[in-house]
Amino acid sequence: MQKVIFITGATASGKSDFAIWLAKKINGEIINADSRQVYKFLDIGSGKITKKEEKEVKHYLLSIASPKRNYSLGKWLKDVDKAIEKIVKRRKVPIICGGTILYLKALKEGWILPKVKPDYKLRKELEKLDTNTLFQKLAKIDPERARNIQKENKRRLIRALEIALKLGRVPKLIKKPKYKILILAPYIEFEKLEKRIYKRLKKRIKGIIEEIKKLRKIGLSFKRIISFGLEYEWFGKYVMGKIDLKFAIEKCYKDIRRFARKQIRELNKIGEVKWFKNKKELLKIVQNFLKNEI
Repeated sequence: MQKVIFITGATASGKSDFAIWLAKKINGEIINADSRQVYKFLDIGSGKITKKEEKEVKHYLLSIASPKRNYSLGKWLKDVDKAIEKIVKRRKVPIICGGTILYLKALKEGWILPKVKPDYKLRKELEKLDTNTLFQKLAKIDPERARNIQKENKRRLIRALEIALKLGRVPKLIKKPKYKILILAPYIEFEKLEKRIYKRLKKRIKGIIEEIKKLRKIGLSFKRIISFGLEYEWFGKYVMGKIDLKFAIEKCYKDIRRFARKQIRELNKIGEVKWFKNKKELLKIVQNFLKNEI
């Protein structure tokens, strides 16, 4: 079974810096596992690495999708398989880096998703409905899937309906792991993380606002921009003129903190996560893993 290193963790915890440093140490290449960083033009708001950092170590699955259409979990799983294959052929170590916990869980457990192609016409119609209506529709077609879905997650409700309407129900998830994955996350006290989040947010405000204006110029609606969440939601509403800048900063900071807590909570549910405090600890854990001592 192919060995893969997965560096994850809360937003602003330094994942990317650790991944780049580690890649240089162990002859690795990095695959993106952030669901917003897969999109072109979502750079500053998504916390994407700079072009200079990208040149230091080869990266995969950054800026590969149009922000005008959704990039799915199923697409990421296929693309990550191809990227791992390329890295291994180059005799490098695959290092996946990102904070999208759904990506991590799906890869770790080897999810095999239903082969139902996106129906963009149907999605456009379903997008007009609120989450409660979507949930009720799903409950009528597939009560079992409705019992196990996040009622407030519109994107997942739409995808579940898309599958259910095509197949009559959402099939039971098949799991077939194909990689031996070492899951790593930087340990940082939450009080310190909060300060980092605020400092990073303040530093990026001007750039995020400019980025949102550019997204509008290339044809993205405010509704689509806001759907990317966090920075795009609150500063998108500011650019629209719905809220003032101070309110946008306060609400965005609050939501990012809440999101970071959720990421940590989700990771704590995954027993295999190895937390590290510094580069020395990180390297030691990885070396033991590559030597079959983990």
